[in-house]
Parts: sequence; C-alpha cells; structure tokens
Amino acid sequence: MDAELLTIGAFAARARLSAKALRLYDRLGVLAPAHVDEASGYRYYRSDQVERARTVALLRQLDMPLARIAEVVEAADGAEAAHRLTAYWADVETRLAGQRTLAEYLRGRLSGRSSEMYGKFVVETVDVPERVVITETRHTLADELPAWIGESLGRLEAGARECGGITAPPFVVYHSEVSMESDGPAEACVPVADEVAARAWAERRGRHWQTRVRVEPARRLAYTRITKAQVAHPQILAAFEAVEEWLKAEGVTVDGPCREVYFADWDAAGPEDPVCDVAFPVK
Repeated sequence: MDAELLTIGAFAARARLSAKALRLYDRLGVLAPAHVDEASGYRYYRSDQVERARTVALLRQLDMPLARIAEVVEAADGAEAAHRLTAYWADVETRLAGQRTLAEYLRGRLSGRSSEMYGKFVVETVDVPERVVITETRHTLADELPAWIGESLGRLEAGARECGGITAPPFVVYHSEVSMESDGPAEACVPVADEVAARAWAERRGRHWQTRVRVEPARRLAYTRITKAQVAHPQILAAFEAVEEWLKAEGVTVDGPCREVYFADWDAAGPEDPVCDVAFPVK
C-alpha cells in the first residue's frame, strides 16, 4: 500500500471532519477513499484529497444537498464548479425571497390585518358564454406549478391552430388545492372554435398528456385582476382570499372550482402589468 496514504482518523483530523462524515460522503459518492483494505475494510485517503474534503464540508454549510455537492466537486474545472455553485445559490435566494414574502403575508393574517390586504383588490363579476376547450390535467405540487402552466398552455395553444384557433383567453382550473402538501389536480384550458376538429386532435394525441376536450358551460365569474408580480406565490393567495371574502360579504354561492384566467402576453408583460384574473364561478 502507498506509504503516503492516511488512515481515516488521520485524514479526518487533517481535513477537520469526523470519520462519520467521511463514511457518509463515501457512501453517497461525494468523496471516496483512495484505498479500502479488502481484509479489514479500513479506509485510506491521499493527502491531496484534503482540499476536496474541506470543500465538501464548506458546501454542506450552505445546506447544499449532497447530490448538488457531487455536481460541484465533479465539475471539469474551477469555472464550471463556480457556475454550478452560483446556480444553486440563485435557487436558494429565490426560495428565501418567496419564504420572506410568505412570512409577511402570514404576519398580516395572524395580526388581523387581512382586511387591509384584501382591500387592495377590486372584485367584479362577468358573464362568459359556453365554450369548447381543449385541456391538459395534471397532479402537481406548488413548486412545479408555474413551469407546468407555461408548458401545458404552450402545447394547447399550438394545438389550437388545428382546432379552428383560440376563441378566448386560456385559463387554469384548480379542481382541488395545489400547495406543497396537496397536488390538485390542476387543469390547463384553451378555448377553441371547432369542437369536431378538437376531438380529432385530442384523439391523435392519445393519453400521454392527459388531453381531452370538453364543453365549458356558460358561467358568471366573480374575479379580481392582478399584475404579473402578484401572480407569484404567496401574493396570489391574497387575491384568492379577497374574492372569497367578497363572496361571503355579498352572500354569493360558489358554483365550481376556482381558476386563473391569463389574458395578456406573459413574456411581454412587466411586473406591474395586469395579466391574470383570479376567478370563482358563482350563482
């Protein structure tokens, strides 16, 4: 055996890690020993592995999952490793920003300031006619929802070209709650002109995307209009609750699952541009 190899105890002391942590890193493929004695099972490390071990430990202090740590330390060069760390930290900051906003929202609810939040939203009603819609349905949690909405509506809008074209703004129906604990389902819908062509299109697509065609009945919607910035979670929760509070105050009965109606070009819209109606069917 190479005389330069260190026992796990000696290597742990030099790397300022515990032997338990080194065994975990080995098991998860983040830092494998240079040699394992077949007879005793003892692990041995090279001295030039100390830097990698310390890097792993520092990345763990960022609460980076070991799978992401493996991506960083296995990068082809330092620039790529730094890029992967930057991408991870951007994800962390996005999550923290969302949690910070959620905490502020919850403080408002817990302190009894909900009425102030709801007062920012104007609730109106509108009658919409019967429409033929092509749809995709999916069980999804809240963190995957925005990406799925964009992807599914994109597929449906492309399909609408074979179904006589789009006749009204697309919308997403929530048949049950979508959160980090509840997965809906949610249904993306695009109104189209030609029901016969729509049914033929859906038949060709098969069941891969859970696509179907249905007739959305004429409805009255109670809705509030929100900006692109307000669509983000948890700001959008206040919009839904504002409409629900209005329904209670007006004594209006809900007549179907809530929905989001996307009437503007999302990519072209700025943060303060109106893009979406948060709506409840009512009777």
